[in-house]
Amino acid sequence: MSPDSKKLFNIIILGVSFMFIFTAFQTCGNIAQTVITNLNNTDFHGSGYTSMSIIYGVFSASNLISPSVVAIVGPQLSMFVSGIFYSLYIAVFIQPATWTFYTASVFIGIAAAVLWTAQGNCLTVNSDENTIGRNSGVFWALLQSSLFFGNLYIYFAWQGKTHISESDRRTVFIALTVISLVGTVLFFLIRKQEDTKAPGEEDSANEILGDSSSAQDKMARAVAAFKKSIKLSFTKEIMLLSVTTAYTGLELTFFSGVYGTCIGAVNRFGSEEKSLIGLSGIFIGVGEILGGGLFGLLSKNNRFGRNPVVMLGIVVHFIAFYLIFFNMPNNAPIAPMEGTDDVAYMIPSKEVAIFCSFLLGLGDSCFNTQLLSILGFLYSEDSAPAFAIFKFVQSICAAVAYFYSNYFLLQWQLLIMVVVGFFGTITFFAVEWEAAAALAARGSDYSSI
Repeated sequence: MSPDSKKLFNIIILGVSFMFIFTAFQTCGNIAQTVITNLNNTDFHGSGYTSMSIIYGVFSASNLISPSVVAIVGPQLSMFVSGIFYSLYIAVFIQPATWTFYTASVFIGIAAAVLWTAQGNCLTVNSDENTIGRNSGVFWALLQSSLFFGNLYIYFAWQGKTHISESDRRTVFIALTVISLVGTVLFFLIRKQEDTKAPGEEDSANEILGDSSSAQDKMARAVAAFKKSIKLSFTKEIMLLSVTTAYTGLELTFFSGVYGTCIGAVNRFGSEEKSLIGLSGIFIGVGEILGGGLFGLLSKNNRFGRNPVVMLGIVVHFIAFYLIFFNMPNNAPIAPMEGTDDVAYMIPSKEVAIFCSFLLGLGDSCFNTQLLSILGFLYSEDSAPAFAIFKFVQSICAAVAYFYSNYFLLQWQLLIMVVVGFFGTITFFAVEWEAAAALAARGSDYSSI
């Protein structure tokens, strides 16, 4: 197998592994609040929103140390151990207890930071400036296929149900736990890249992948990775991209946790309100897969760079927010177990609700594929710290959004995303223009990025 084929194989295995793990986790996140509100066990007092807020809060803090962990352990083992913790979190729902629920939330927050830092490193090591756009798109399309498969099961299993029984809950979460474990084991199929650097040349990506029998060398690499994270945090490019990343954290919370809860709370959707949560997740996945696949395939022939894709993303999201504002009751995110009979500015439409799910997924893929691409391009030699910062900002904003989702009406949640999304688009444009100018100065073809 040629080196290029081996690298593409690694990207595909990486994407498939994440697809299995996040088929389980994203389906779990999508239905968690609905499942919790249907629990008969009065001893359980957990909140899906609070759990996700804990996860993303710990996730954000753990990104400060995750490059050091990956430097010591290596990306492959880091992803495997993280996958085990994802599986344990999902397994908690088989027989939920408040203390295990929130304890698992803390551990999965740490695991998520390590998992995504190792993923960013693996993606960069297996790419170059000519393939980073394609590989980002391929990975993103495979990852977001997870939204399709898990939610397809939820749609058919919960068809016509207005209450989720204990048997229904256990069946779903046992299946999701097994699926997560399958994805975790697949990480061992990723093949280690050989070090092609000349003696004395440094590359943080290869440093992290490299073997070292010396504990002192590993600790030195860990300290170096931490210092690079701090140093990169204060560069102009990272600070500008942090606004864009903040927006992806807010809208991630909205489409992965809040919007499904809104749909499930609308009583005017009748007996289909619970199964529509699954259908919504499916169409979010369709939008994600379409965007990731399309932008990955077109990246080689895109003479205009990343900005048009990001512009498409913000326009698509603004259309979705406008339609959701008109279609969904304002109190839907915080409705009680009985749901809400309120009406917004139109009679709630299932078709409009599902169309908005597709738009949310498509817009999210526009932003994330281009952020992965530009980070891999700008920081090919500092991939682990750069992706750790990306996930730090994204996750802390997701944590904040999950926290205020317990209290804010729908209109305020939408307004926050509109404002941050507008400024995030502008800051991305600024970084991309600088990247294009730097590439032109080197005499490279802009379409290659």
